[in-house]
Amino acid sequence: MANQIQALLDIWHTDRNSREWVLGTIYQTSGPCYRKAGAMMLFDDLGKYYGLLSGGCLEADIQRHAQQVLTSRKSKTLCYDGSDEDDFAFQLGIGCGGTVFILLQPVLPENDHLQLVELRSRLRARRPCCYLQKITDNGETQTAIVDANHAMPRVRATLLETADGNWLQTPLSPAPHILIVGAGVDARPMAQLCRSQGWQVSLCDPRTANARQAYFPHCQLYRCHPDVLAAQLPLQQVDAAIVMSHNLELDASALRALSGQPLKYLGLLGPVSRRDRVLARAGIDLKTLNLALASPLRAPIGLNLGGELPESIALATCAELHAVLHGADGKSMTSPYPIREAVAC
Repeated sequence: MANQIQALLDIWHTDRNSREWVLGTIYQTSGPCYRKAGAMMLFDDLGKYYGLLSGGCLEADIQRHAQQVLTSRKSKTLCYDGSDEDDFAFQLGIGCGGTVFILLQPVLPENDHLQLVELRSRLRARRPCCYLQKITDNGETQTAIVDANHAMPRVRATLLETADGNWLQTPLSPAPHILIVGAGVDARPMAQLCRSQGWQVSLCDPRTANARQAYFPHCQLYRCHPDVLAAQLPLQQVDAAIVMSHNLELDASALRALSGQPLKYLGLLGPVSRRDRVLARAGIDLKTLNLALASPLRAPIGLNLGGELPESIALATCAELHAVLHGADGKSMTSPYPIREAVAC
């Protein structure tokens, strides 16, 4: 969770006046690299850093340069070339073979803290935006924030060439808001995994034995019936929902409440036969529901990982949800290969 931009900004905001900080950003890559353009991390004057710009290989050296930026109070750029035998990155034996370009900017009152206060405020208010950083070699520090449409396509950071110089434009969206209906024992690993991704998690369950804050740290609990949830939680702010109360009536009520929302993901725990019973109780037609959703109803939920325990179901569901939110297919990164036949001993 600490690698998400909102989490990084929260860490910085807490100690923004008691420490000195440097913002590190990848502004360009070539070849295979662990992180891509737009990845950010923060360094403080105590020698600590938050986030990652590599797989953990370069951070200590980047920290050394960040301390120099704190001293000079001027921005600087770095280049790590994993294909050059004389380069520091190659000597570390990283093996990726790619090249990564990094911008280090001091976060100072005189440069309006790189507008990080405004950036954090926008993301907390669930307002997507584009963050612009000027790429210079003369120590200059310039940033800007522009509005972005809520329906903007998910695109990567882009290096813009303008008459005023090169600017990195990074689209940033608020952390996905996940609603879990049902706060039983199996919802605990589900909420925990969602939180580990840096997602905002809310739970709805009217049963007092279930919805306890001790079971769901850092989650927002709504101890109400799904029928009245909209009065307490603006459902239009929810990106995805997982319905898993193990109660036909509660699940049906949840589907009724969520059916009019343009969710990116809606999952219902249980087999197809149970799905049909829940839909019938809710008075909802499956085809009509799917037309209203950005992605068809997932029931059963999750990728086929072969597990049946709550932790396995949570892993399979969060993996599927992550793929949907990022526009990925959820398939193996390895090309299919023939399975070797078992050899008798």
